[in-house]
Amino acid sequence: MRKFFRRLLKTIIKLVILINILSVGWVIFYKYVNPPITPLMIITYFEGTDRIEKKWRGYDEISDYMKLAVIASEDQKFPFHDGFDVQAIGEAIDDNRKGERLRGASTISQQTAKNVFLWPGRSWLRKGIEAYFTVLLEKIWGKRRILEVYLNVIETGKGIYGVEEAGEIYFRTPAWKLSKEQAALIAATLPAPDILSAAHPSEYVRERRGWIIRQMSNLGGVSYLKNIK
Repeated sequence: MRKFFRRLLKTIIKLVILINILSVGWVIFYKYVNPPITPLMIITYFEGTDRIEKKWRGYDEISDYMKLAVIASEDQKFPFHDGFDVQAIGEAIDDNRKGERLRGASTISQQTAKNVFLWPGRSWLRKGIEAYFTVLLEKIWGKRRILEVYLNVIETGKGIYGVEEAGEIYFRTPAWKLSKEQAALIAATLPAPDILSAAHPSEYVRERRGWIIRQMSNLGGVSYLKNIK
């Protein structure tokens, strides 16, 4: 029996080491090669969208307003944290305990890890794997690459991914020319891009756009992006 458990333990250790090597290699590969497709794209395609519309644009080919808009909307501490907003996580846990509406506390780094490497879901297993990949992205990619990938893989409509495609479809404008208002509109739809529309914004989306623009100003405008390395 002891021999069996020793063999089992050795097998598990070898498997863990192999998974670590493969996952680190995967992250390193995507540091230099743009992800051609993501699990979310595949899942939503087979769920009925029947299309995957996307065009990749490099970091310098995307409007600074667009970069700032998603930071103002999704993760204002993005340049400074190590992948996790501890304060936001704590506040979300407290709200949940009080029975209030569950709100997200995921950083842009966490969302990128989820979008590129994982499947949608809320299980503790998936969240644990997401945290693992988030640490790898922070250590291997750095903030600039994380933001670049995020802006290219986020869902911006049904079957639409990335801000380049969103700009062309909704405003007939490439990503590098997106204005402050257009960028804020796209960012305003990110909580539910399959429901909310940047092309035909509801009152909620317009109000959220105004809030995002105010937050962009509060952060100091596009000069805030100098903090991203």
